[in-house]
Amino acid sequence: MPGDKPLADRRIRRQIKSGSRSHGLWPPNRAIVLEGEDRKGLTRAVKTRFGGYLVRKPDEPAVWTEELVEGELGAGDVLLRVRYSALNYKDALALTARGRVLRTFPVIPGIDLAGEVVSSEDPRFAAGDRVFATGMGVGEEHSGGFAQYARLPATKLQALPPGLNFQTAMGLGTAGFTAMLAVFALEDHGVRPTQGEVLVTGAGGGVGGFAIALLAGRGFAVTAVTGRPAQAGYLRELGAAKVLDRSELAKPGKPLASERWQGSVDSVGGIILANVLAAMKRGGSVAACGNAGGAELPTSVFPFILRGVNLLGIDSVHCPASSRARAWQALAETPPGAALEAMCRTEPLARASALAADLLEGKVRGRVVLAVE
Repeated sequence: MPGDKPLADRRIRRQIKSGSRSHGLWPPNRAIVLEGEDRKGLTRAVKTRFGGYLVRKPDEPAVWTEELVEGELGAGDVLLRVRYSALNYKDALALTARGRVLRTFPVIPGIDLAGEVVSSEDPRFAAGDRVFATGMGVGEEHSGGFAQYARLPATKLQALPPGLNFQTAMGLGTAGFTAMLAVFALEDHGVRPTQGEVLVTGAGGGVGGFAIALLAGRGFAVTAVTGRPAQAGYLRELGAAKVLDRSELAKPGKPLASERWQGSVDSVGGIILANVLAAMKRGGSVAACGNAGGAELPTSVFPFILRGVNLLGIDSVHCPASSRARAWQALAETPPGAALEAMCRTEPLARASALAADLLEGKVRGRVVLAVE
């Protein structure tokens, strides 16, 4: 931060402006006060040992340890002190060894991270800069955000946009970023609020929740699909006009069904995506960005050749830099504040492993932001 003294193993505390309410996330009108040792002390600290999760071998769950050393951070131009991360579906698979999402071993998981630069060999960043990373192989093929420190190539980092702080950026994280890319994809293919309803599957998850909020904020009438009827009130709070029980889409259906929706954001895949495609209106578009319900797609060519339906793949990991910048600029300029408050809760990083099992079993609503002490 300009004007700050060199800082190191910092303590973060909130300083809330008069009259502002205390919530789980910091909105932009709150200042962050950083205190601690000088950066030289921080550099000495990372030369010794620090805490985080480590996956040593394939098919082994992650273990929490206070004995990580700098060599386990991997190669990179920029060393940073991680302040916040977030728990994503991929992270849960990596922590529990339930899915082969990791590409190298040993590795520190965590596909999202935000923190301060300690040192940089790349001119794009300097000590004290506030940066973040989402995707791009972080936490999969390169050690990521589930530790107190990270070292990354400068190409995987972005400067924190004005209007966002560490905690809000991680509240959005890969989920908010992916949802924004999906909304842009629908709009870029001509989906407009005046053309009819849009559908969001996996509505109880992070991507689905943000997709509801972003689409509703743009004037779309959103139908949310969930397997948890008790969440109907929460989904309406995010902006859903209707809530549809997942059972209506969970059984194999006809190659073509009655036309119902003009657009859809799907994070589920499998039979549900097949049924969504079959019920799209002529010329409609589906932005597909996940496979929580299965990687198979048991459909036919009929939605595409008889109705001109567009199936739009959303790659939030390796998307072009221009698309990444466009999405984060939009999120920073008009963050879905109410959705952030409703969807996100903050937990200590050390609880990530226990929470991962709950997430995979569908017991976690929205987003879990992880505070890295």
